[in-house]
Amino acid sequence: MTSLPFPLTPEPDEASREAGRLLFAGPCDFVKGVTTMEALPPADRIEVCFAGRSNVGKSSLINALTGRKALARASNTPGRTQEINYFALGPSRYLVDLPGYGYAEAPKPIVERWQRLLKGYLAGRQTLRRAFVLIDTRHGVKSVDEEILTLLDRSAVTFQVVMTKADKVSQAEREAVLDQVRGALKKHPAAYPELVMTSSEKGMGIETLRTIVATLG
Repeated sequence: MTSLPFPLTPEPDEASREAGRLLFAGPCDFVKGVTTMEALPPADRIEVCFAGRSNVGKSSLINALTGRKALARASNTPGRTQEINYFALGPSRYLVDLPGYGYAEAPKPIVERWQRLLKGYLAGRQTLRRAFVLIDTRHGVKSVDEEILTLLDRSAVTFQVVMTKADKVSQAEREAVLDQVRGALKKHPAAYPELVMTSSEKGMGIETLRTIVATLG
């Protein structure tokens, strides 16, 4: 029996889980929102970034990870946030919240400016250890997601897919979407070979994701 490509990340062991718990139990503070490469904070610690199309549940996931209800601001208007938002997770990590993509409402010059900033950030941030790309379990990988996955490939940034809103679908629907996601990821050399299944509402996968962030070297 052959193992599935891109399996779900196994449950963390006790020591790793505790490392994740301790990291996220500590301070997590908003540092700044930046719109230019020159405004990025000093690259003096490991950072991870979160990317996802608008309304994928990115703000909810970041809030669930950090245990803070309003750390990342959710917006009902797709594309409202046009900044790269930095959060200091203790003294050793940055959490970076990238603007949602895949929206049509924003003016074209704003979209183009954001795309230039995103490309510059992904290609030039040496301390970026992993990008977490959020995919809605109800929809799977869409064409707009393919754009960011290809950009991550070209930037040689390892990315890991995090499935969101897993509680919103049945087990059978979930398996069908996972098959679609696995097929899409085969084309992307920068894809990390494990998936994380999450639900911000139910707390599913939150410990696992905390552990991954805490144990990245």
